[in-house]
Amino acid sequence: MSKLEWIQHKIYYRENMVRECNVWRTIGKKIVFTNGCFDILHHGHLDLLARAASLGNILIVGINTDSSVQRLKGPARPVTNEQDRMFQVASLLCTDAVCLFDEDTPEALIKMIRPDVLVKGGDYTIDKIVGADFVKSNGGSVEIIPFVTGYSTTSLIQRIQGL
Repeated sequence: MSKLEWIQHKIYYRENMVRECNVWRTIGKKIVFTNGCFDILHHGHLDLLARAASLGNILIVGINTDSSVQRLKGPARPVTNEQDRMFQVASLLCTDAVCLFDEDTPEALIKMIRPDVLVKGGDYTIDKIVGADFVKSNGGSVEIIPFVTGYSTTSLIQRIQGL
């Protein structure tokens, strides 16, 4: 398998993602899930993903579709389209799978995947993490990765624009 095929093999539609999770679960893999827009990939994103991957055997990343990002961040976003964002995150060694979600939150995807560990960045608190109650009620855990100060897509865009 070429490196390009290896990357493309990590991009899943929901139905295939659920089947693959069932296989991983059957062979005893600990599934970790995190999500985000990952609009302009930066140090903060990479730190979150690497730390999340260290919490289990399989890291699945839910990525907001372009329309979902626009609803959350405004009409000027995303800067990078969903296909490119999926490709970039799938290219990372720490990522095992990526899957798009079009809703404003990843709740439906979390319920389909049923991760053992749900991860969000330090700008969240447990009570604000969508899916936390579901994961905990199924015996899983919720982890908050400390936020890397000075890195955000919004501040990066502002810096590029000279604001």
